Amino acid sequence: MDKSSAIEYINQMFPTEASLSGVEPLIQKIHGEIRRVDAGILSAVRQQSNSGTKAKEDLAAATRAVQELTFKIREIKTKAEQSEMMVQEICRDIKKLDFAKKHITTTITALHRLTMLVSAVEQLQVMASKRQYKEAAAQLEAVNQLCSHFEAYRDIPKIIELRDKFKNIKQVLKSHVFSDFSSLGTGKETEESNLLRQLTDACFVVDALEPSVREELVKNFCSKELTSYRQIFEGAELAKLDKTERRYAWIKRRLRTNEEIWKVFPESWHVAYLLCIQFCKLTRTQLVEILDNLKEKPDVGSLLTALQRTLEFEEELAEKFSGGTTGARSKEIGNDKEETNEGDTNSQIVLDIRKKYEKKLAAHHASGTEPEKDNHRDLSVPNAGFNFHGIISSCFEPHLTVYVELEEKSLMENLEKLVQEETWDPEEGSQTNILSSSMQVFLIIRRSLKRCSALTKNQTLFNLFKVFQRILRAYATKLFNRLPKGGMGIVAAATGTDGQIKTSDRDERVICYIVNTAEYCHNTSGELAENVSKIIDSQFADKVDMSEVEDEFSAVITKALMTLVHGLETKFDAEMVAMTRVPWGTLESVGDQSEYVNGINSILTSSIPVLGGLLSPIYFQFFLDKLAASLGPRFYLNIYKCKQISETGAQQMLLDTQAVKTILLEIPALGRQTTGAASYSKYVSREMSKAEALLKVILSPIDSVGDTYRALLPEGTHSEFQRILELKGLKKADQQAILDDFNKHSPGITHPSTAPTIIVPSAPVAPTIPTSSTSSSTSTQYTTMGGVLAASREDVLARAAALGRGAATTGFKRFLALTEAAKDRKDGPFRKLFNP
Repeated sequence: MDKSSAIEYINQMFPTEASLSGVEPLIQKIHGEIRRVDAGILSAVRQQSNSGTKAKEDLAAATRAVQELTFKIREIKTKAEQSEMMVQEICRDIKKLDFAKKHITTTITALHRLTMLVSAVEQLQVMASKRQYKEAAAQLEAVNQLCSHFEAYRDIPKIIELRDKFKNIKQVLKSHVFSDFSSLGTGKETEESNLLRQLTDACFVVDALEPSVREELVKNFCSKELTSYRQIFEGAELAKLDKTERRYAWIKRRLRTNEEIWKVFPESWHVAYLLCIQFCKLTRTQLVEILDNLKEKPDVGSLLTALQRTLEFEEELAEKFSGGTTGARSKEIGNDKEETNEGDTNSQIVLDIRKKYEKKLAAHHASGTEPEKDNHRDLSVPNAGFNFHGIISSCFEPHLTVYVELEEKSLMENLEKLVQEETWDPEEGSQTNILSSSMQVFLIIRRSLKRCSALTKNQTLFNLFKVFQRILRAYATKLFNRLPKGGMGIVAAATGTDGQIKTSDRDERVICYIVNTAEYCHNTSGELAENVSKIIDSQFADKVDMSEVEDEFSAVITKALMTLVHGLETKFDAEMVAMTRVPWGTLESVGDQSEYVNGINSILTSSIPVLGGLLSPIYFQFFLDKLAASLGPRFYLNIYKCKQISETGAQQMLLDTQAVKTILLEIPALGRQTTGAASYSKYVSREMSKAEALLKVILSPIDSVGDTYRALLPEGTHSEFQRILELKGLKKADQQAILDDFNKHSPGITHPSTAPTIIVPSAPVAPTIPTSSTSSSTSTQYTTMGGVLAASREDVLARAAALGRGAATTGFKRFLALTEAAKDRKDGPFRKLFNP
């Protein structure tokens, strides 16, 4: 241990003077420990010395043993080399004899096989000349196997001679077989009873020959079978679109008639399958030529009939060769028959298509992979990837425009008929309050979609989807045109123009039905687009979009709700006129609420419950917001239209204002819908408080009317203040002094040249927040007249609190609080949704 640690150790062992008495025993103990350690070290050194000597002896012994082992290994290796040389000398002659035996055996085997090959070729030649096909087929197999043994001797003249001879024999057999098969189907098989058996044996020979021989034979046979088809259906008589069904009848009759004769072909050849493929390709080529050479548009009936029969034929081929299930198809047809009984909306041909082809058919159109391009598929084997669906019918795709035009014409006619027959009332027992014509429109669209999807899922279906868009837009226009027409409500009333919207109770119900119907159409249009995108070809799926149609129905909803508001506004016209005709300047006492208030209450009581029961909460809330935005400012503006208002008249009008406010606040309860009622109540209270403030200004004394006006209506104009003085009954001379004083203390108030007009926006908006310049001017204004306002504000509040029956300071404070809150108030979600 180092010095510092040794000192710490000593201090730890002897912390006090009294402990120093133990130093001697400790020293003796340490000396004893040193002696024991020295003895151990000495013992270890002695032991290590002895071990090192013994290790040297062991190493020397091991070295000697390794040397002896090395010598023995070298000796063994030498002896092994001597033994190998001895064995090679002994086996040298045996090895030569072994090689000789192997070569002799190979030669004997080759000569024996050569003999067999020569004999087999000679026999095969005889069999070929005698047309002994059954024996020749077996002999061909034997010769092919023997020839495979002589692949290594291809350059030997004898082998070359035999191979050429064998090749010639195969050519002879091929020519004989082709010659015999040329008589198949000519009627000789009925005259010669052994011809079919001979042709059956010939098929074994064909299988024994190269695969190309079988392919050539089947191809020639199919071409021969279709020769008469070409001759018949390329003529002027049958080369027509309306004769398409006879083409399929011809091949089916041919297959059925020659079924027994064609049994000579092995099943593995799939002759009927390959014949049908060739027939389909040839038929497609001829139909394309017919369709392209038409001078005019094809007849829709003929075109759809040809397409229908083609689809039927392709389905039959798919079931025959591709494992189609008849049971599933029968169930499908049964479901289609049920659909057919739902209504007769189109021609019989289209109904027939819908009846038989509702479910999805595998898409195989002209724009996709053509059958001729499927060279990588094994067409010789049924159900090996070849799809009969669309092999012929895809050629109709470019010519189906007339079908789409027929569908559009039919849909438009049905739409006109449905709208003409519409009662503009929901069906009895319906709980949705939706017009029946909307459901019928989507029903006929769904039927049309099923019909078209059974024919094609490519460009034609996409074109039909565009037709659906036009149909739905036309229906949206029909709904739009059914709305009552007129001016713009209070705007028309304020400007004195004619054409205000007048709505009866039935009109209001019809408008609600149109709103609900447009909402249903909006939602269902999106679902229709989703369904079409699922079944249409993938290259058109991204183009399927109903957003523009949905926007059309949204516009109908907005227009209908605004029409509803404007119609209700028109009903208030008589009450607003009655309000101005009340002799406010000569009232002697304050009584119950006026008759015009009762009229307003009666109008709302009769209309709101019906509207609340028919409209959904979101649209009813929008309607309430628009109504409050219209009626509140209109009531405020109507006060200016009165002639003269005395103090008693102002108190009565203040009472009426409170009553109108209460009526408006109770509208959500009348409609039995409370969603958004809190925000609506705040908005109504804010708008009606402006009318209350105006009446309080009219009630204020002459000497403080300016201060009261500035305090309660800080956004008021010079013309409004002048009109208030006229309502109070002041003469022109008296008004001038007050106006001069008002102008001195109100430099920030504007002085428009004409009386203000209030136009209600399409949705409630928050009050405009002053800009920086306006704020600075206002600040300057209050700085210059701060003393006046500070001195008179308490008097103004005290006087305003005492004005009117039941007026209180809290009412004015509440009005100010609402005014301040309105500055930060944002448009509600429903206003944002429907504002243009």
